[in-house]
Amino acid sequence: MTKSRVLVVGTGGIGTVSAYSLENGGKAAVTAVMRSNYDAAVKNGIDLDSVQYGQVKGWKPTAITKAVPDVSQGNVQPFDYVLVTTKNIPDLPPTVSDLIAPAVTPGKTAIVLSQNGINIEKPVIARFPTNPVISSVAYTGATETALAKIFHDDEDCQKIGAYVSPQIPAEVSEAAAKRYVEIYNPEGKLEVIYSPDVAKARWRKIAYNASMNPVATIMRMDTRRLRMSHHIAEDLILPIILEVRAIAETIGVELQPDLIDAVMHQDSNDLEFKPSMCQDFEKGNLMEIENIVGETVREAARHDVPAPTLDFVYKIMKGLQLRVKEQKGLWDPKFQPGNPFV
Repeated sequence: MTKSRVLVVGTGGIGTVSAYSLENGGKAAVTAVMRSNYDAAVKNGIDLDSVQYGQVKGWKPTAITKAVPDVSQGNVQPFDYVLVTTKNIPDLPPTVSDLIAPAVTPGKTAIVLSQNGINIEKPVIARFPTNPVISSVAYTGATETALAKIFHDDEDCQKIGAYVSPQIPAEVSEAAAKRYVEIYNPEGKLEVIYSPDVAKARWRKIAYNASMNPVATIMRMDTRRLRMSHHIAEDLILPIILEVRAIAETIGVELQPDLIDAVMHQDSNDLEFKPSMCQDFEKGNLMEIENIVGETVREAARHDVPAPTLDFVYKIMKGLQLRVKEQKGLWDPKFQPGNPFV
């Protein structure tokens, strides 16, 4: 049996679990792009402490590479799928499209975006108009605790569907998405399913990510404490959830009636959990602000939907992102010509 060739770009927690799941199903040969963790993985393999797979020691995918392979050189076979699980930070180059471009064969390679946010497909479809683009909304819980060491504490769970691409017939994109699910979950043992209405799942996730993530980051608080505070919950979290619902409805996405209750009870009362955006800020890492909060604000503006709380939170988050950029030497704090505040 010829295995599908899958390139995984982004081998932190989620990407590594995805790579392992793909190969474990027996229908995929995975090439993993590994950077900071490359040497550790090549030397000793990857260790997974997994709620799903148990203790996995020294595992290696079919191939490990430090950079995205360039298939145009002729020494690398084309890939059937490119799975992108990197954090999506468009305000820092390279863009996703630039990053994966060397590995994409026009008309052949399907691109799977397993990333947070909305409208993340638009620049990818514009760059690769003849390639199916697939949405994977992942709920998997996995963290890289050390180089090539993964703690996988929440089972692999994904909803997968096709994005609409103007130059590709809908049935072609849908077939590519269904085939990806078959490769990933050939025996149906995983909660990885094809979802024809994957846009609803993505907007449902935005309801949590655009509310809990930035507010937790601004407050430096876990989500349990956010919900303990009537002020924070009622003045910040709930208005954002309602604004997200209104924006989604304007573009034809009807979210569940109990959305507020579902978001507010998504995290356990027993855990002091800080969302990934807050964790990134505390570690001094750049955050996924634009595709989660910023693009939601811009979508509201496009459709004349009032989103004052989202807009306020977005402006604060841009300021916090600037602090991180300065710490990393990506912003030079000086007055530019024409600045009216000199």
